[in-house]
Order: sequence, then C-alpha cells, then structure tokens
Amino acid sequence: MSLQQQVMNKMKEAMKSKDTIALQALRAVKSAFLLAKTASGVPKELTNEQEIKIIQKQVKQRIDSAAVFLQQGREDLATPELAEVAILEEFLPTALSEEEITDFVNATITDINAQGMKDMGKVMGVVQSKIGAQADGKLISSIVKKQLTQ
Repeated sequence: MSLQQQVMNKMKEAMKSKDTIALQALRAVKSAFLLAKTASGVPKELTNEQEIKIIQKQVKQRIDSAAVFLQQGREDLATPELAEVAILEEFLPTALSEEEITDFVNATITDINAQGMKDMGKVMGVVQSKIGAQADGKLISSIVKKQLTQ
C-alpha cells in the first residue's frame, strides 16, 4: 500500500475519532502530495521516495516551528507541532542511530578510498543514495566531516 493510501486511511480514522491534531497533520501531508503531483501541470504518480521526502519535509517544518515557539516561551503552540511530528513519523522508515550512520560512513570512506575533505561530495553522494530517508542530511554531513578530518 502506498504512503498516500496509508495517509488517507489514517485520515479517515482521525475523522472518526475526532482527533483534530492528527487530522490537521494528515491534511497538510495530503495537500503536499497533491501539490507535488500537479507541480509540472500534468498529474503524475509519486514514487515512494518522493512521498517519503514530502513527509520528511513536513516533519522538519514542524520541528523547526516547535523550536521557534519554545525559544519564545510558547509551549502552548509548540505542543501541537510536536504532536503532529509524532503522527507523521509513523509513515517514515525507522531512523538509523548515529553509531550506525558512523559505521556506514566509515565503510564508505574505506570503499571509495576517500582522502580528506576534497572527497566529501563523493562520500555524501554514496551515503545519501544508500541511507536515503533513514537519516537527516545534516547529521550525515556532520558525521562525514568529522570522519574525513580525523
């Protein structure tokens, strides 16, 4: 079952249970899916990777918003944002731990024989293509930098 179908099913459940926070988050994702499908003017089906990226973007937006709200002392606004993050994360693949990413980066550096920061782009390309949606790009980047400068 595609992520779009899963979102629609979860949306129906949220409507039945009158879960307004879940409904708001799921409607935003549905809207993002529709915008992505019609962005080129011609409706097309989204790949699983595109669907995951859309959901990741929605999660990141909510995390960033919650961080801003917390900095301003507005926990009342941050709480629903974080609740929406928890709902959306159900649709994402399980994230790798920092240790697992570090192990994968070290293996990649060895495999492609990377020699310092000049090879960061090569390492990032390989790691991003293999890990993809299982880790945040910023985290991968910081780990690659750390490993290449040792």
